[in-house]
Amino acid sequence: MIQRAVLLMTDRYPRDALLARVDEIERLGFESLWLPETFGREPLATAGFLLARTERICVGTGIANVYVRDAHAMAQASRSLAELSGGRFLLGLGVSNAGMNAMRGHAWEPPLAKMKSFLDQLAAAAVQSPAPARPAPLHLAAHGPHLQKLGAARASGVITFLMPVQHARETRARIGAETELSVVVPFIAERDPVAARAKARAGLKLYTQLDYYRREWRALGFAEAEFADGGSDALIDALVAWGDADGLSARVAAFEREGATRVIVNPLALHAGPAASPRVLELLSPNS
Repeated sequence: MIQRAVLLMTDRYPRDALLARVDEIERLGFESLWLPETFGREPLATAGFLLARTERICVGTGIANVYVRDAHAMAQASRSLAELSGGRFLLGLGVSNAGMNAMRGHAWEPPLAKMKSFLDQLAAAAVQSPAPARPAPLHLAAHGPHLQKLGAARASGVITFLMPVQHARETRARIGAETELSVVVPFIAERDPVAARAKARAGLKLYTQLDYYRREWRALGFAEAEFADGGSDALIDALVAWGDADGLSARVAAFEREGATRVIVNPLALHAGPAASPRVLELLSPNS
């Protein structure tokens, strides 16, 4: 059975509102919560805070940027969080992108070489703290074949972001049957096509301008003209799940058929802050 999880941008949530939202996500039965790394809350510190204040849900980094911490610091954090949480921490790693790393003052390196080097250093780190009963599973953010094959060889799973169902099928063929496949997918609880696509374009405005994503979408058959004005209807419909409960669940089922083992719901409305309605999560709740 496919796992259902949530990606939550936490920067606009004050402390108590964040706890209330995460309590709600846990109550609704989601298997895990994933925290991105941008320029706001630090994801490892936030994961520790939330793990200490929840009971069942796993918390993962989605993703922690390998440029901004050395491998030993990452190994220390991962081992500590796994041990102190009783095995509820998940370590998601990625290279982010050239532009974001440049803003942090880091020189871009070829992604495959960078990640291989980091994983070697991570494996060699001698962390002198109590061993967790369940070490943190390692998941690599990877869209292209080389990084995905590295994830299959060196990690528990691969994470993809903002990719259509077709990409999940191709990913499963690359990584084999044993590697977990987590797909981060935007979801919008909106039945009207015009309104749904408008919300999707607003939420994805940044990504449709990034060449990294455009390159992946072109490889899947989308034409350059489809990236203009926030994305064509066909592109938006392929990347974003929208509709009523049946429509949203159908997208989850489509990813499951193509080999995904976890759908990480990216609820675009909830990123606006604590006042946003959690309706999309209620519709997709594993407890419903």
